[in-house]
Amino acid sequence: MNARALPSRTEMVSAYMNGDRSYDGVFFTAVRTTGIFCRPTCPAKKPRPENVDFYPSAREALLAGYRPCLRCRPMEPHGTPPDWLRALLAEIESDPSRRWRDRDLRALQLEPGRVRRWFLANHAMTFQAYSRARRLAAALGQIKNGAEVTEAAFASGYDSLSGFNDAFRHLLGQSPTRTKDAPLVSVARVVSDLGPMVAAADERSLLMLEFADRRMLETQFKVLRRRIGAVFVPGTNAVIEQAIREMNEYLAGTRRRFEVSLATPGTEFQQAVWKRLMEIPYGTTTSYAALARDLGRPSAVRAVAQANGENRIAVIVPCHRVVGSNGDLTGYGGGLWRKKRLLEIETGARTLEVSEALVATP
Repeated sequence: MNARALPSRTEMVSAYMNGDRSYDGVFFTAVRTTGIFCRPTCPAKKPRPENVDFYPSAREALLAGYRPCLRCRPMEPHGTPPDWLRALLAEIESDPSRRWRDRDLRALQLEPGRVRRWFLANHAMTFQAYSRARRLAAALGQIKNGAEVTEAAFASGYDSLSGFNDAFRHLLGQSPTRTKDAPLVSVARVVSDLGPMVAAADERSLLMLEFADRRMLETQFKVLRRRIGAVFVPGTNAVIEQAIREMNEYLAGTRRRFEVSLATPGTEFQQAVWKRLMEIPYGTTTSYAALARDLGRPSAVRAVAQANGENRIAVIVPCHRVVGSNGDLTGYGGGLWRKKRLLEIETGARTLEVSEALVATP
């Protein structure tokens, strides 16, 4: 695979000095005076711009002799939990119903303020809010499996039924009894080489896989809630775990076809567009105009582009394979740099396969 083209130096210097998160993954910065390379969003003190080099990947920075920053950890996918937090995350997953207090965090040698800041930055909520949401999600699962509301409340660490009901309404917008028959959708933050993603799935199908920094993310959740009347709770399940596994294989260039079950509620036209997207072969592209013609609606180019942008399952429903009629990369909610990277992954995997075939030929 050819090296990726970088933005202009002026653009990268501006993004780096301003800590612009939209460039995280586009380039890495390397400081000549320290011999360290970082993400563009590293919180460390900024050096003078003339002392900074830019590289398209961590690998190239390493080959140039720089060592990775211990603060922003550029060798790890963005959003990877730090080592100091992993024991706590494992405890939460082993017992989601546990009620955590600051003294419990200190018993794990964790500073509550530090934990709070990490959860705010990575989950947009405090640790206490996150753990409370996990407890309520576990309680809702019990209620759906036939447990009485009172039983679920006390099993979740609540001292009174009224306190449980109030917390439930605050998080989910309605009482436990009214929520009992609503579809339960687990929502998890997913770490990937292209940055953090948000996955949502019920016990049967993946309903959403979006980049966490996409501006339409909140709107997508609202639309999905309206479509299926779901209750969203933090957590994971077998479908999300399968999606993560397959996504990692795809990004590594070892998977071309996803097998995870999908659910794509939408209008008839949206579903027709999304179905056609799934038919675009790996490593190839098409245009919005061609999609419109394939659907028998040649004048509906804008409508096709809009439906393409409303796709809730990035990468797996490959809207990144749609380009402008002149071949330009246009219109990708996750950012054009990600669209370019996805197409590079697919082209690189195809080239590698051909090369191996040539070597294997007698």
